[in-house]
Amino acid sequence: LKEKKAIVKRRTPFTIQLTIATGEAKQPVSLGIDAGYKHVGLSASTEKAELYASEVELRQDITDLLSARRALRQSRRNRKTRYRAPRFDNRISTKRKGWLAPSVENRINAHL
Repeated sequence: LKEKKAIVKRRTPFTIQLTIATGEAKQPVSLGIDAGYKHVGLSASTEKAELYASEVELRQDITDLLSARRALRQSRRNRKTRYRAPRFDNRISTKRKGWLAPSVENRINAHL
């Protein structure tokens, strides 16, 4: 930093960036993903060392939240109120191509 060969990019966490050209040696890095139901494991490693390892815990409450919403909707519809004609615009067969259930869509987004 004193020789002006690097600058401070961030203070928290403290990160510097080189301003001069280096040899720019590249090494092959492989990424491993363990896609589980409750946890997703990630690991980036070379042949000699592991560079990065992490674990992501996926949400487990989406199914319960959807079930609770469904129960509230059913109880609302079963009350003694005026007749409500059935709606057919929101069925799965009429949804767009590539539609996924919210629980599955959340797992895919968590992977990304």
